[in-house]
Amino acid sequence: MIGGDRRSGAAPAPCREELAVGLGLRPDPSAEQILAVLVQAFPGQRIACLATLDRRAGEPGPRDAAAVLGVPLFGYSTERLARVPVPNPSERVVAALGIPGVAEAAALLVGTGPLLVPRRVVGGIVVAATAAHD
Repeated sequence: MIGGDRRSGAAPAPCREELAVGLGLRPDPSAEQILAVLVQAFPGQRIACLATLDRRAGEPGPRDAAAVLGVPLFGYSTERLARVPVPNPSERVVAALGIPGVAEAAALLVGTGPLLVPRRVVGGIVVAATAAHD
């Protein structure tokens, strides 16, 4: 289950923890694209929040995807993301933004503990996840 009411009587998700998901996005992704990627990347998982680069968090697609899921969306500056050591830096992100990564850094900032899902590309969107804060 992506998002949803944590108090429902639904069967438990395969992972016992809710996920804090970091997103690496190209400009102007649609909410539908983001939601489809989340379902594919995290089938049956509960997503507690989304996080990405601040300029992407201000775009309609990520905002609308978070609204559909009923979760908060966090945006971080490149300066803040650059201070987070990531295990899988991206040469493409270094070339484009001058930082090692967005998805893993955002997930590590918004969640708790180590990465549960390292950076991976699904449908042209980069995702990574940690456990969500309680």
